[in-house]
Amino acid sequence: MKNSIRIFFLTTIILGFQFNSNAAEKVEYLKTDWSFKGLFGKFDRSALQRGYQVYTEVCSSCHSMKYLSYRNLSEKGGPEFTEAQAKAIAASFEVKDGPNADGDMFTRPGKLSDKFVMPYDNIKAAQAANGGAYPPDMSVLVKARGGGVDYIYSLLQGYVDPPEGVTLDDGVYYNKYMYGNKIKMANQLSDGLVEYSDGTNATIEQMSKDVTTFLMWAAEPHLEARHKMGFKAIVYLIILTTLVYFSMKKIWSRIETKV
Repeated sequence: MKNSIRIFFLTTIILGFQFNSNAAEKVEYLKTDWSFKGLFGKFDRSALQRGYQVYTEVCSSCHSMKYLSYRNLSEKGGPEFTEAQAKAIAASFEVKDGPNADGDMFTRPGKLSDKFVMPYDNIKAAQAANGGAYPPDMSVLVKARGGGVDYIYSLLQGYVDPPEGVTLDDGVYYNKYMYGNKIKMANQLSDGLVEYSDGTNATIEQMSKDVTTFLMWAAEPHLEARHKMGFKAIVYLIILTTLVYFSMKKIWSRIETKV
């Protein structure tokens, strides 16, 4: 009897978990046109540069991108800043280095070979500064979240007042696209928050799209190369299939003639 009760409760918990998971997956995310989607998709260079600006001015105070180096900003397939621009960007950051000849650590201007500067010295410092929550690294965030770019894009625009009857703890906010709808990160975007150097109007929607595009590139830096390779492979297979078809047709025509 006890075993039956345990099995019943276990089954109920599993089914409930699956139901909640399916419900989360069925959330209708905001849609937009992504330039990098599809077989011929490419990153919009202007969007990548604007996205880097949003990351630097808004996100980088809490979120790291530990897998990116400043040299990546000038590489082909990415934001494609000029080398001079990338060097200037790197030099605008102070990097801890050392030890020197005296055994002391020191700071110096960043170089192209340096990784993106981390906002905190360690995980504990990050948690202490964010009410116990650890801001996730953004290097591969797009790949680590179900829904990918659509989820990140929607989340940035999903802050609303909680429905009636829903209470939130201090430091917790309601987001209609967040799993469970509760998030510790406050709404970071507001219209005109950054001033784009190319004159683009910095609306919440535009900034969300730009920074999400930048995060997609960070997670998939070789996406364009893969698309090109995929296109070449399809063309090759079409040509090969055509040659095989006519070769087989010629062979069978000889057999039919002999018969």
